[in-house]
Amino acid sequence: MEDTRQLGSILDLIRWAASRMDELGVFLGHGTTQYWDEAAWLVLDGLHLPLDLDATYWNAKITPSEMARLVELIRRRCLDHVPTAYLLNRAWFMGQPYYVDERVLIPRSPFAELIADRFAPWIAPETPTEQILDVGTGSGCLAVALAQSFPEAHVTACDISLDALSVASRNVDDYQMADRITLHQSDLLSGLREEDGLGPLRFDLIISNPPYVDPDEAQDLPAEYHHEPALGLYAENHGLALVERLLDTAADHLTEAGQLFVEVGNGRRLIDETWPEHRLTWLELQNEDASLFTIARCDLPRWRGR
Repeated sequence: MEDTRQLGSILDLIRWAASRMDELGVFLGHGTTQYWDEAAWLVLDGLHLPLDLDATYWNAKITPSEMARLVELIRRRCLDHVPTAYLLNRAWFMGQPYYVDERVLIPRSPFAELIADRFAPWIAPETPTEQILDVGTGSGCLAVALAQSFPEAHVTACDISLDALSVASRNVDDYQMADRITLHQSDLLSGLREEDGLGPLRFDLIISNPPYVDPDEAQDLPAEYHHEPALGLYAENHGLALVERLLDTAADHLTEAGQLFVEVGNGRRLIDETWPEHRLTWLELQNEDASLFTIARCDLPRWRGR
């Protein structure tokens, strides 16, 4: 990368970083969609400054030690393809910051718009929602957001990865939610048994953003994805193995009026082709590239349509 000795201000460094990212074709998809936004996030957050910093401060000088540290972060972003969220140990979800590292996926989910609307119209305002389950919680951001959106509910969040649960625990503590969110290790739903004291057997709402990427597609993904834990990305059977397990077992963990919501990336067409008579309902989302379905407990015993 070129000589940076002529750079002096915050604005200089953001402009230079954005130009290098564009020049080197850095992949964006873990929080931003524009190189300027990615560069501003990396520089401002790297300086412990607010992302909405007033532009009058952008000409402030950066100290030599700060400059050296930030240039190294930019180098790692551009040449090593480390996502900005990992470089800063911070990701944003629904306008709130969360601690992240390479033990968890970087938060990005269309569940944000559902949580903001309390899953309307699928869950009526008068419907009791007292117990919620987040399957494959990762960083715990969905669990925290659920607890905030449903103050009357207790949230159980599970993950097969103890590393991920360690990160989730940190975020739960950061938001002072330990009395509202219970974390458990579980391979999907298999580790949630009432007799073991692992929360209620049945939930009013279950959500999951499980691994759904076909392992055969790994080599085609941008390099940034290879910094994320494979356990959180890939699933056998063309990415459908864990989705199928959830659908086969969720009825035993839902209340009579309970509802299951599952995110499957761009897997809608594959699911429609694999199970053409399924009873799943596809949701219309602002992000047209995302696929998320819901199904009521009463339809789960015959979800395949047979």
